[in-house]
Amino acid sequence: MKEPTLGNPQNTIAVLQKYHFVFQKKFGQNFLIDTHVLDKIIRAAEIGSDDCVLEIGPGIGTMTQYLACAAKKVIAVEIDRALIPILEDTLDGFDNVRVINEDVLKVDIAELAEKENGGKPIKVVANLPYYITTPIIMGLFENHVPLKSITVMVQKEVADRMQVGPGTKDYGALSLAVQYYAKPYIVANVPPNCFMPRPKVGSAVIRLERYEEPPVRVRDEKLMFRIIRASFNQRRKTLVNGLNNSPELNFTKEQIGEAVTRLGRGVSVRGEALSLQEFAQLADIFSEIQ
Repeated sequence: MKEPTLGNPQNTIAVLQKYHFVFQKKFGQNFLIDTHVLDKIIRAAEIGSDDCVLEIGPGIGTMTQYLACAAKKVIAVEIDRALIPILEDTLDGFDNVRVINEDVLKVDIAELAEKENGGKPIKVVANLPYYITTPIIMGLFENHVPLKSITVMVQKEVADRMQVGPGTKDYGALSLAVQYYAKPYIVANVPPNCFMPRPKVGSAVIRLERYEEPPVRVRDEKLMFRIIRASFNQRRKTLVNGLNNSPELNFTKEQIGEAVTRLGRGVSVRGEALSLQEFAQLADIFSEIQ
């Protein structure tokens, strides 16, 4: 197995110049140029020689090289066709890597895991484009892809949102969804100068360790998430008004008020005050009303 050659500014620039690569703003491309951060990501993801890793957005193959040295197999999904010849070059000699030129949101990852890893849980590692961070992470969870963990570089603000609790300004639907499926913790904060080109905001590496069983029990998971979305769609409104205004829910205002009261909360409470456990309880109350 070859050793990684990418991960520093000089080698990255040399590859980009060789192929006259032009960064595509629409794909949110910011390539990592710091080997210390790459080492941290690999350590945090706990990649071992038996692991099958899905990498989303490999770019020029920088992290892919590191993953290939640690894992049994790496499946790298890259949307930008212009990067495919570069990946063929930078990953030449890394025999355990397969590159798929696709939009990851259109790939059946559960089927891919079945084919590539016999249905056993995979690990996801990625330097995610900021504009599709949430749909990618939620897609992995909601489609019940067999996952051990997700270790991703995301915008610092999004990483903070994933791990906060009730009553904080960053707490919202993403916090609750992530914490229902996984245990989140921030591994490292990463400044803009670790990327090329430099993003305007700071980033963070966050690891989401998938729960075997969710930390709360709820009769109707989909109803709970409809309630959660409705509670935060109009953040300044009370929970009762937020749920009443939602096109996803068909309860009367009286039923909503009764459910919130049965939860033990006053009708003036806002969604941001409720814990995951309380949202599960509220969904169960609504299940009885239906």
